[in-house]
Amino acid sequence: MILVISCAMMLQLKQKKHLLYLPYELTVKASVGSGNWAAVPWLGYFDPLITDTATRGFYVVYLINAQTEEIFLSLNQGTTETYREFGELRGREVLRRRAIDLSERAPEYSNLFDLKHINLGSAESLPLGYEAGHSFGRKYQAGNIESQNFFSDLENMFAAYEALVNRGGTLPTAAMNEEAGTNDIEETRRYVLSRRIERAPNIRKRVLEKRGTVCEACALDPVRHLNYTGPLKNTPLEIHHARPISGMAEGESRRYKIPDDFIILCPTCHRLIHRQVDPANLVQLKNLINFSYGPK
Repeated sequence: MILVISCAMMLQLKQKKHLLYLPYELTVKASVGSGNWAAVPWLGYFDPLITDTATRGFYVVYLINAQTEEIFLSLNQGTTETYREFGELRGREVLRRRAIDLSERAPEYSNLFDLKHINLGSAESLPLGYEAGHSFGRKYQAGNIESQNFFSDLENMFAAYEALVNRGGTLPTAAMNEEAGTNDIEETRRYVLSRRIERAPNIRKRVLEKRGTVCEACALDPVRHLNYTGPLKNTPLEIHHARPISGMAEGESRRYKIPDDFIILCPTCHRLIHRQVDPANLVQLKNLINFSYGPK
C-alpha cells in the first residue's frame, strides 16, 4: 500500500506544474481513508457544473488496487447517490448501464482508452460500485509508469470529461430535447450546458455578489418588495447565462465569464427571456414585459 500511495503522490506532484497550462477548471480531492487505509484510495477531479464530490455525478479519478499495486485512471460515477436511490444490487446495474452510455456519447475519446472491466481487489460496497461505474480508462503498474504517456492519458481524459459535460453527461437525449424544446442535438446540448451553468451553486453565489440582487428586467428587489432577509445564496432571484447560446462552441477553454456573461432575473423574467430568439437581449425583454417595480 505504501509503495502505491507514494508512487501516486509523486506523480501528482509532477502533475501540478503540468496541469497549470491545461484549460480546465476542476476541483481536486483525494482520500486514503480516515484512521485506517481506505479499501481503495482515490484521487479525483470534479467539474463543478456536474459535482464536487465522489458520491454523485461523474468525474475523472485515479483508483488504487493495493493488492496488485495497480493504479487505474477512470471516467467514473458517484456510487453513494446511486445506491441511495436504487439499492446496491440494482444500483450497480444502473452504474454499468450509464457507464456504457458515457462511453458511447464520446466515442472519439473513449476509443483512446481501455473499455474493459477493472478489478480493485475488494468485495466492499464502494469499490464494487467504482468497478460498476467505470466507463473507460487506463491501467498502470506502480513503480513502472512512463511519465509522458501518463500525462498524455490524463489530458485526453480531461478532454473526454469536458466533452461529456458539454453533451449532457448521463442525461437521456429525449429528456434533454424536451427541456430544450427542440430535436436539434447541437442546440439541445448548448441549452442544457447553459442551464447547468445557471444552476451551479458556486457560480450563482459569485454572480450575485458581483451583479447585485435586483432583477435587471423588472427591477424586483426581494429586500424592498418581498421583505427578504435571508442569506445571499437563497435570494429568490435567478442568474441567467446571457451569452448567446449559439456562440458556445464545444472545446472552448472557458465556458463563461463572471459577471460579464450573466444577468440577474426574477423567476418570471427568466422564463420569458429563454423564450426569446435572442436570450441575451435584455432590452427586448424589458419592452416585452412593459412593467417595472422601478425605473427601467
